[in-house]
Amino acid sequence: MPCRYDHAAYHEAVTLVSQEPTLTAPTIGTNIAYALEPAPPLAAIEDAARLANCHDFTVEFAEGYDTKTGEKGTQLSGGQKQRVAIARALIRRPKVLLLDEATSALDSTSEATVQAAIDKNIGDRAVIMIAHRLSTVKNATRIVVLSAGRVAEQGTHAELIAAQGLYHQLVQRQFDSPRGKDKDGAAAPDGTE
Repeated sequence: MPCRYDHAAYHEAVTLVSQEPTLTAPTIGTNIAYALEPAPPLAAIEDAARLANCHDFTVEFAEGYDTKTGEKGTQLSGGQKQRVAIARALIRRPKVLLLDEATSALDSTSEATVQAAIDKNIGDRAVIMIAHRLSTVKNATRIVVLSAGRVAEQGTHAELIAAQGLYHQLVQRQFDSPRGKDKDGAAAPDGTE
């Protein structure tokens, strides 16, 4: 029997930020406020932009929030597009925020800033993160490790490290990879970039 749900209610409750966001509106401000009725005031757009770490680069453009993004956001870098997409999600104040590799296009500094903003502003919403970068999930309340389409293990970062299972192996692999090492070849403190 097919699952029935109210499409509009679902989209009010759940917001997705994907790995490859698509910007559709002509400006940064209209992308953040995309499809919201009534259109939010500039102050709300700016608040969401600050949470997603895109306010600073936006105000550096001569046109600010009226800066044209180009077709599918081609006038912005990948990291800038991602932060605009995160702001577009946060302004909706969803009950469930689904992040599908949403910080993967960001450099380590921007990723940490956006992650801290998301962590700080979770409130009463659930955040589901799909990620390969362990720095993205390390502080999660519950980490679910999938293998071959099934749940292999779950728990906190500390619990999964102590269990010495698949998650521990993934951490070790990332810790030992060239991406997990600093410019001198020394391992990064958390095994991530």
